[in-house]
Amino acid sequence: MRREEARMAEEPLRLLQFTKSFHIGGTEVQVVELLRGLPSSYRVQLAVLQDVGPLMDSVHRLGFTPEVFPLNGSLARPNSAVQVVRLARWLRQQRVELVHAHDFYSTMLVVPAAKLAGTKVIVGRLDLAHWHGAARREVLRGLTRMADHVVGNAEAIRQMLVEEEGLPPERVSVIPNGLDLKRFGARVREGLKAPLPDTKGAPVVVHVANMNHPVKRQEDLLQALAMLRREGHVPHAFLVGDGPRRPEMERLAGQLGLSDTVHFLGHRSDVPAIYARADFGVLCSTAEGMSNAVMEGMAAGLPMVVTRVGGNPELVADGERGLVVPPLQPEAMAGAFRRLLADRELGKRMGAEARTFVERELSLERLVRRHDALYRRVARGG
Repeated sequence: MRREEARMAEEPLRLLQFTKSFHIGGTEVQVVELLRGLPSSYRVQLAVLQDVGPLMDSVHRLGFTPEVFPLNGSLARPNSAVQVVRLARWLRQQRVELVHAHDFYSTMLVVPAAKLAGTKVIVGRLDLAHWHGAARREVLRGLTRMADHVVGNAEAIRQMLVEEEGLPPERVSVIPNGLDLKRFGARVREGLKAPLPDTKGAPVVVHVANMNHPVKRQEDLLQALAMLRREGHVPHAFLVGDGPRRPEMERLAGQLGLSDTVHFLGHRSDVPAIYARADFGVLCSTAEGMSNAVMEGMAAGLPMVVTRVGGNPELVADGERGLVVPPLQPEAMAGAFRRLLADRELGKRMGAEARTFVERELSLERLVRRHDALYRRVARGG
C-alpha cells in the first residue's frame, strides 16, 4: 500500500478543469489564471460545454484544446444524459483523478458523471445563487451536497452554504479570487484601445458590470448622480459593459438629464487603463460573490464605493479601502460620492490601502497555492 501511495505521489495529478465557456467573466478569468499558474506536478486537461468566447485565444496560447460536451439547449433534454454518460466514460479513459466544475451548468453535468466514473469532484460556488429560481436552486443544492468538496470565493458564500444549504463546514473552503498584478500593470501601460469621452477635467467614476441582469442596478448609480447634479456636483461616469438592459439605462440617463456626463462605453478590453484614468469606482449590485471588477479597481489604486452585499465588504473595508453603502439606496451612494469629491486626499489614501490589500491577499500566486493544496488533499488525501 505504501509503495502504491509513493508511486501516486510521484505521478502528476490528473486534473480536469471544467467550465461552461470562455466568454469574459469573473469565473472564466479565474479558470484561465489556474491553467496558467498550476505547477508541472499536474497533468491538467480542460473541458467545456461550448468552446467559444474571447478568452479562447488565451486558452489556446497556453496549449489547451478543450474537450467539448455540448448541452445544446435545455438541461431537461435527453442529450444531457447522453453527455453525462459520455463524460463519465471519458473520465475513466483519461484516468482523471479530480475534476473541478466551476459554474452552474458545468456542475449539472460533471457531478453525476464523476460519480459514475468514480472520480473525485470539487464544485465551485462563486455567487449567492441569486439568479436561480427555486427549482434550480434545489437541484444545485443537491448536486453540491454530492460533491467531495465545495469552493466559494467569499466568506459570505461559505456562510450561505453551511447555514442555508446545510453543508458540513469541513467540506467547504473559501479561496478568494486572485489577480495577476504584473499582467494587470502591463495592461495599464498598454493604454486605451479606443478613445474615452472628453470630461474636461471633471472627476470620473467608473462602473464595470454586465447589463444582463437587474441585480447590477446601474439605475441606482444614475439616481445618485442625478442627486449630486442637483447640488451642483457634476462628475462624469463611465459605464463599462453591455447587455439587453443598456437601452433602458440610456433612456433613464436621458430622463435624469445626465446624457452629457454619463457615458456608456459598451464592452471594453482595456478596463485597467480606464480605471487608471478615474478618480473612484463603484459597484451597485444587490448580490455578489467576490467581484473581479472591484478587485481590478482596487488594484488600480482606486477607492471603491460598493454595496453591502456578498463579498463586497470583505474586499472593501468601510472607511479603509473605500466606502460601503446599503444596497438599493441611491441617496447613500450619493453621500459616499459626495465625501470622496470633497476630500480627494481621503480617496487617495483609501486607494493606496486598496492596492496594498490586493498585493497582500489577492495575488495570483496565493490563488494557485491554495488551489494546489486543496486539490492534493481532496484527490490524494495530501
